[in-house]
Amino acid sequence: MSKRPADVDVRQSFRDIFLSKNEYRLVDDYVIKDGKKHPFALLVPGGGYAMVCSFIEGVPIAKKLNEKGISAFILYYRVRKKGRYPGPMDDLAKAVGYILDRSEEYRVDPGNYSVWGASAGGHLAGSFGTENMGYKKYGLPKPGAIVLAYPVISMDQAVTHMGSHDNLLGKDADAKAEEETSLERHIDKDYPRTYIWCSRSDAVVPYENSLRMIEALKKNDVPVEAMITDGVDHGVGPASGTKAQGWIDQAVEFWLKEDK
Repeated sequence: MSKRPADVDVRQSFRDIFLSKNEYRLVDDYVIKDGKKHPFALLVPGGGYAMVCSFIEGVPIAKKLNEKGISAFILYYRVRKKGRYPGPMDDLAKAVGYILDRSEEYRVDPGNYSVWGASAGGHLAGSFGTENMGYKKYGLPKPGAIVLAYPVISMDQAVTHMGSHDNLLGKDADAKAEEETSLERHIDKDYPRTYIWCSRSDAVVPYENSLRMIEALKKNDVPVEAMITDGVDHGVGPASGTKAQGWIDQAVEFWLKEDK
């Protein structure tokens, strides 16, 4: 049995597994309330489109971002049969619109936001960066950055995470549906700047997913920064105590750099 990641929020894991309902919910507990305006990040945890793992890819990352002066929101989106495509994207777009409509109340900068996703949540966050599936389709402003941790990118059965594939599209999904939801096929020059980290040792989501995304971004001259490590398991969130420790710092610096 693999060792439990250092950053797991044990109390939140109980809530996510036993108490969380399969419905849209936006957590705003990690909005900084100091009277100042802050950039904000919308966090989209993974879970194979079967659940939402805020206990490792939501709360722990939100706390790290708060330390860096960034307000964070955590998205709970519909999963399993309730979350067939495009249901989860409807939920993500709803969250972004809600936050932007209340930017003064939350004291967040509506012109400076990013969307962060891990694992299957990386597929959802990454999809939001495309014009045909994401922000433009919903009439929302383009994110300042997309940040992806060990993401599912492609629905191509040769490389995808089949649990995510089956929960999002159904086991009987045809080639057209798979192509329409494979991110690497929908990247253009207007895609947001993107930070990606993954591990060659990931036994859950093949890191070839990230390689496909990086290749597509570079082909379209989209600014991209990638951390590719060895010896790190899947589902480690902030990855404290691993070779990927510090990826959040790098991602924030990449997102907020002034020369973009």
